[in-house]
Amino acid sequence: MFVQSRVTDLKGRPLANVPVDVWHADDDGFYDSQKPSFATEGASSRARFITDADGRFFFRTIVPCSYPIPTDGPVGQMITQTNRHPMRPAHVHFLVNAKGYEPLITHVFVEGDEYIDSDVVFGVKDELIAKVERRTDPVMPDGQRSDGPWSLMSYEFHVKPGGGMAPAPLGTKL
Repeated sequence: MFVQSRVTDLKGRPLANVPVDVWHADDDGFYDSQKPSFATEGASSRARFITDADGRFFFRTIVPCSYPIPTDGPVGQMITQTNRHPMRPAHVHFLVNAKGYEPLITHVFVEGDEYIDSDVVFGVKDELIAKVERRTDPVMPDGQRSDGPWSLMSYEFHVKPGGGMAPAPLGTKL
């Protein structure tokens, strides 16, 4: 999946040099920190990008899949008692951390996921759903050639003025 995105203020003006952290589950529905290999191999399916002069950033990744929340504890018991499924629709997490603006920590959901209307944690809002288009163009938006079909997700983030920044992940510098 090719993800193209843009960060602007509330008036639509682009914000340059903004760090954007991105993470998502793998194609089995697991986050890197849920795997035994995390301790030895480190992070995967996550990265940090910096917006360009027009507030844009892009990356290539897998199309995420829906996955179940853990059901072996009290939350699982509650879900069972309410006759709800334990599934989260496919999504990608974003942390937009622009100086002088309120940090934005959110997720963007894949339109058409079978659980989009019944997220177990009620996190889906219409404005957080993005279309993932199947494309056959021989060239992706970054100019790289594609050997076959690929998917495109586009999304724009609008941040509001405010103080503070989200804390940096351990071992990183902003």
